[in-house]
Amino acid sequence: MKILNKIALLAAFIFIGVNVSFAQTKAEKKAAKQAEIKKMIDDQNFVFKANYALPMRGGTRPLTSDYDITISKDTIVSFLPYFGRAYVAPPPGTTDGGIKVNTTKFTYSSTPKGKGWNITIKPKEKNIADWRDVQTFNLSISQDGYGSLQVISSNRDPISFNGYVEARKTK
Repeated sequence: MKILNKIALLAAFIFIGVNVSFAQTKAEKKAAKQAEIKKMIDDQNFVFKANYALPMRGGTRPLTSDYDITISKDTIVSFLPYFGRAYVAPPPGTTDGGIKVNTTKFTYSSTPKGKGWNITIKPKEKNIADWRDVQTFNLSISQDGYGSLQVISSNRDPISFNGYVEARKTK
């Protein structure tokens, strides 16, 4: 019986040791990911991938295709859907909708907020005749890389997106 008690005690110590080791590894991985997110934000070199659209009117819509906004020091490229009310009609025959911006003229400001960041991106190319004219991208990112993007346009209702941040793939 003493041998069984010793074996059970040894198994318990091994089990506790493995759990402590796993917890340290998990904490180290989380800290490394948070450091990577911080570096991407500071370097202005990341992609926000949208999972859900939250239009001003109507309910939340899960997104089944790849929609994102790519941020680098010199270029902003967005490919996002739009659901909502537009106050200016698109030109006749236009099938190009959504929030599509590709510009090198913009301002980027990042401010720490709690354990995350608030990022404001304002394209400088203002064309009031463009029915999709984006005024501001407001991006809130947590330290774990999850975020919320609000897009404010001059001729459309605002729309928000929930998603996550990942490293930008270089070509």
